[in-house]
Amino acid sequence: MTDNPNLYAHYQKHFPTDPDTLLLLTAAGRRVTYGEAEHASARIANTLLQSGAVAGDRVTVQVEKSVESLFLYLACLRAGLVYHPLNTAYTAAELAYFLGNAEPAIVVCATDATATIESLLPDEGIKAVLTLDADGGGSLMTQAANASPEADVARVAGADMAALLYSSGTTGRPKGIMLSHDNLRTNTQTLVALWGFTAADRLLHMLPIYHVHGLFVAIGCVLMSGASMSWHATFNDRAAVAAMPDCTVMMGVPTYYTRLLGNPGFGPGCCARMRLFISGSAPLLTETFEQFEARTGHTILERYGMSETGMNTSNPLHGERRAGTVGTALPDVSVRIVDDAGAQLEAGEIGNLQVKGPNVFSGYWRMPEKTAGEFTDDGFFNTGDKALIDEDGYVSIVGRARDLVICGGLNVYPKEIELVLDEIPGVRESAVIGVPHADFGEAVVAVLVADSTSPTRGALTADAVIAHCRARLANFKVPKRVEIIDALPRNAMGKVQKNVLRERYSRA
Repeated sequence: MTDNPNLYAHYQKHFPTDPDTLLLLTAAGRRVTYGEAEHASARIANTLLQSGAVAGDRVTVQVEKSVESLFLYLACLRAGLVYHPLNTAYTAAELAYFLGNAEPAIVVCATDATATIESLLPDEGIKAVLTLDADGGGSLMTQAANASPEADVARVAGADMAALLYSSGTTGRPKGIMLSHDNLRTNTQTLVALWGFTAADRLLHMLPIYHVHGLFVAIGCVLMSGASMSWHATFNDRAAVAAMPDCTVMMGVPTYYTRLLGNPGFGPGCCARMRLFISGSAPLLTETFEQFEARTGHTILERYGMSETGMNTSNPLHGERRAGTVGTALPDVSVRIVDDAGAQLEAGEIGNLQVKGPNVFSGYWRMPEKTAGEFTDDGFFNTGDKALIDEDGYVSIVGRARDLVICGGLNVYPKEIELVLDEIPGVRESAVIGVPHADFGEAVVAVLVADSTSPTRGALTADAVIAHCRARLANFKVPKRVEIIDALPRNAMGKVQKNVLRERYSRA
């Protein structure tokens, strides 16, 4: 093991001895080797340091996914800088908060966003605004071309911050999540071993890289095993089907898998070399799990993680992958279910999910009181998820604590109702929310998306849905109102935005 805790040093240790070994192949056919990544990231690291950044400074990055954006991430690690990625969909108002809160030394953005970014910057502390476009152009790479292709890997402490990610902010202002080199290293090492990654693997990478899933989990597993990637800017089911015959692993959100199932060209043929399909970032419907297995012979491996912790649980590589569960705790992670008073619950009981392990972040950026409130006295982190653990240790997530509906003083778990709704012929997907009600406090509202291909679509009415639920659920759980819409609002990672639905139907 390297004696430098820097995450890049640990990646570097697993790089193939031949620098001409393929790291990634883009959709356009560009081949990038490990040697090229090593030299390009060194040039960018030198450029950032020459621009005035010093170890520990934040580098805020809002750019489209590209090969060069991957080099930029690696450059920040090796220079000892803190990588702060932002979703490209954020508005100016959102950006103003992130820039003011993170206080970056350097901002990297698209050329056409420069004026907006500069208008939002704090009055002091910014040392440079550099540009990086989707095609790899911009001032960052222009300056890097003149920098040295050699750079030392900065020596850091394992607890030093490697990345700063922000929560979605659906229950208040976004919180900065401080992830250390040790957090990311230990989690990646565990996943490489657990999921069997080797240098022979090629990962189909279609995820965004401003998020834990695409950045730390997917790229981390590749670099920590010397594997390669089929690199795509975004998900496209046709491109996935075309690329899959040369790949061995795919990571995606549930939407990717439902769209693959909607592609008539997707089947056992294009999956011949695939050894593993992994799903996360949002719940995978049992129906999708079963349809995927029937179509391909592969069972999707579902796992559970969050920005504050990386991965916590996983279904097994070898063993039973149970639909509707996110598997068991990782070998170095502890999970437990407690009630609202903090007492541990028995197997099968629904309660609050808590986790503990080397993957768990140290706290929220400049929010010590919020940090203290999220950890127990014995060091467990309150995930905010409602879950149960069965007798075999398999974890099932039943909803977010903030999604809990309290109707007439009784707890209603949306997931339980959504499973009943998803049984109805003609329902493609569902979301259950609580809205204010003068009598009950909150009323259960079901929001459905109809399956346009179903012969029973015309029979999907609010009355029929309520009758179906009434036959299967206690009366207090039965939706008081049913809305049928064209699509559920989702964030960039495919998670249903129930806060948007609650706002939309707040007067229902």
